[in-house]
Amino acid sequence: MALLVSNFLCLKQEVMNCEIKTVTLSDIAPLQQISRQTFSETFSAKNTAEDMKKYLEEELAVEKLTAELSDPNSAFYFATMDAKVIGYLKVNSGPAQTELKDDKGLEIERIYVLKEYHGKRVGQLLYDHAIQMARQMKAEYVWLGVWEENPRAINFYKKNGFVEFDKHVFMLGDDEQTDIMMKLHL
Repeated sequence: MALLVSNFLCLKQEVMNCEIKTVTLSDIAPLQQISRQTFSETFSAKNTAEDMKKYLEEELAVEKLTAELSDPNSAFYFATMDAKVIGYLKVNSGPAQTELKDDKGLEIERIYVLKEYHGKRVGQLLYDHAIQMARQMKAEYVWLGVWEENPRAINFYKKNGFVEFDKHVFMLGDDEQTDIMMKLHL
């Protein structure tokens, strides 16, 4: 029991030391680095090297990330611990949303955390930040797309009250994949 309490206190302390920071254009290099590293950690085992390389080079290129970061309807946030970027969040509203483009909704397009920080509530902290933003903007719902072969993420969102409502195609390199679209009414 003492070990369990000790582990909980350590975990709680780690989350308490984690800060959420707004990403700016001056953060483009660390944004690209965390984006590529976390995407690779998450998906490289179930995808070809060619498709991963194409996605990382095209979709997470500095030019593309700069355009996304410059869009007033998109926002990025870093999760940092001891000045180290350990994860990030991207949200979209209005016309920046990838599918629904509804002013009543907020899209969580990306929540990624370095593998070594999985299970340490960093993803939950980023998620909570997105929900807080949605409430501040008086969104009626939050939605997202998650790869059908990513059970860890699907379970995370279900645990947080999201329900499936549709599917859409996500291109990873040349591979057409299916994302489950999920929604949480606020």
